[in-house]
Amino acid sequence: MSNQLTRRKFIKTAAVGAVGVAVFPQFLASCKQNKGTGADDGIIRLGFIGLGQQAMYLLNGFIGIPGVQVVAGSDVYGIKRERFLRRVNKHYTENQSEVAVEVYENYKELIAREDIDAVVIATPDHWHAFMAIEACNAKKNVYLEKPLTFTIKEGQMLTKAVRDNGVILGVGSQQRSDANFQHAVKMVQEGKIGKIEKVNAYVGAPPTPYDLPEEPVPADLNWPLWLGPSEYVHYNSQLNPPISLDPEQNEQFWGAWRWYKELGGGFTTDWGAHMFDIAQWGLGMDGSGPVEIIPAGYEDTKYLTYKYANGVVMTEEPFDEKQTKGVKFWGDKGWIEVSRGHFKASDESLLPPVAENTEGAYETKIPHLVNFIESVKTNTDPVVPVEIGHRSCTVCTLGNIAYDLGRPVKWDPAAEKFVDDPEADANRLFNKTYNEGYIL
Repeated sequence: MSNQLTRRKFIKTAAVGAVGVAVFPQFLASCKQNKGTGADDGIIRLGFIGLGQQAMYLLNGFIGIPGVQVVAGSDVYGIKRERFLRRVNKHYTENQSEVAVEVYENYKELIAREDIDAVVIATPDHWHAFMAIEACNAKKNVYLEKPLTFTIKEGQMLTKAVRDNGVILGVGSQQRSDANFQHAVKMVQEGKIGKIEKVNAYVGAPPTPYDLPEEPVPADLNWPLWLGPSEYVHYNSQLNPPISLDPEQNEQFWGAWRWYKELGGGFTTDWGAHMFDIAQWGLGMDGSGPVEIIPAGYEDTKYLTYKYANGVVMTEEPFDEKQTKGVKFWGDKGWIEVSRGHFKASDESLLPPVAENTEGAYETKIPHLVNFIESVKTNTDPVVPVEIGHRSCTVCTLGNIAYDLGRPVKWDPAAEKFVDDPEADANRLFNKTYNEGYIL
């Protein structure tokens, strides 16, 4: 039978991840006892790189965690540096804490500070690998927003940098700390719906060529530094949403850079890094991936399709009329569909237990942030370490490569390379050419 959770029960279930429920009390105690990898006083000092909308959500979460101090921020947009400075100083003033906070236009100055234990990177995707690798080489721990990197090669290089430097990297894939997604994966992996035959993971369309009209660059925005390693595109305010401070007016929309192939991966990476990630997890493919990727529109293929060596097929296909961004696992004994705000299954016994509610935006997901801080303190991998972030990002990028080529591509997930690619078309998309002066 089909069973839909009531709205009230779902809100209670979805708000707190099982990891957070388990970790948070112990973490509060450990803040008093465990000096971990932070300074002699046991404090973990954070610097934020990229101070836009997502960073503000993350700031709201991290700044309230016991044993954490936010001491620095960096952004190429002056007004966003000022907003960050005001918010952090206001928090510490209200909490009667004396914490010195500095802001920088160039992230390199922040990374160079010896007192910073970890950096939180929430910039556009084209900067992720450069900033994260530089932070690793400076022995900083890293909380990096998804998708992990812009190219597959960058993901390989970042993974190596994390392990070579012995630092912690946590990926901002909050859904892995959500009780409903955890429960869905648990049911799938325990065989409660039988042998998995197919998966629907709906995320949305691939990126399109940049076509926004050119606008004047704000006086306090360093546009060349915003572009950094990326190829040149002219400025449009949708790429870096404007804000005001007096009166305060925050971003009215998400940065549109993510929808254009010069700067992002479209919905394929933006939501794929969440939903393909859950599918990979449920299928036990965290260390692997698909072997063939077929783009929508190729011959009779209606949806972007991933084929796995074990016969499972995953399609980027809606599972309901609302086109909910989420995942549906189909087994030979039942099915489960899960997304943010939604859990439905073929049998009532598959529904998740109820957890306590927690307030705040989904992007904050405090249990996920707590897990990263606990990992830094104990020098252990977080819920989503670099390898998982890289594999999930690879699935997304493979989809865009198939779209770009307009034909299927075959992939060896063990060797992480394309196979049966005689013209080397796919290999040319394995990495990208950077702006002059930028080398990884």
